Amino acid sequence: MAEEVKLFGAWGSPFSRRVEIALELKGSPFEYIEENVIDDKFKSPLLLKYDPVHKKVPVLLHSGKPILESLIILEYIDETWKPNPILPEDPHERALACFWANFIDEKCMPPVWKALLGTRDEREKAMEEVRECLKTHESVLNGTKFFGGETIGLLDIAANFIALWLRVIQEVSGLEFLTADKCPVLIKWCDEFVSCSVVKEHLPPRDKLIAFVKNWLSGKGWTD
Repeated sequence: MAEEVKLFGAWGSPFSRRVEIALELKGSPFEYIEENVIDDKFKSPLLLKYDPVHKKVPVLLHSGKPILESLIILEYIDETWKPNPILPEDPHERALACFWANFIDEKCMPPVWKALLGTRDEREKAMEEVRECLKTHESVLNGTKFFGGETIGLLDIAANFIALWLRVIQEVSGLEFLTADKCPVLIKWCDEFVSCSVVKEHLPPRDKLIAFVKNWLSGKGWTD
């Protein structure tokens, strides 16, 4: 009997798109279930059942057992489906990949929102924080095509927010987070990553994402 793999996600979420890309790289078939995550009252009973604490996507359901939090899910996927590893074998290298993936979520993303929504003083400080984080993250590439070396790994997948979402946010808002003069290597990585066929088919359409971000910045919320 085939293992049941379901993914509860949202088309505009970089977090659920991470899981889609990882499953695709592993060659693991899955059923995708789109969730409306704007408000708890719109969320499906199944999502609330499997993640009663945070009530958010992504949720990976494997043989009836839920796994939560995108980075934890990526590690679970790599341990469960052995072909095409997305984490290095070496324990130290694995730990570094997980550290830098957390760096994106904890250090890079929060100041982006503050730069968009904070007071003038907060925005200026946040812009500098974002640029510094991106410069630091760029140094991790260290001359390789991808963060995972010559093939896409967990850290590349975790950085999908930088490759697409951040550049769309930058275009819509007019704020310059990521520029070719300051982070040329990271820009090159972005282009390589989003051009990869496995990645491309699991990223949201750029025009739809632009409209999505415009709605949010205009105060209409995260609407389709």
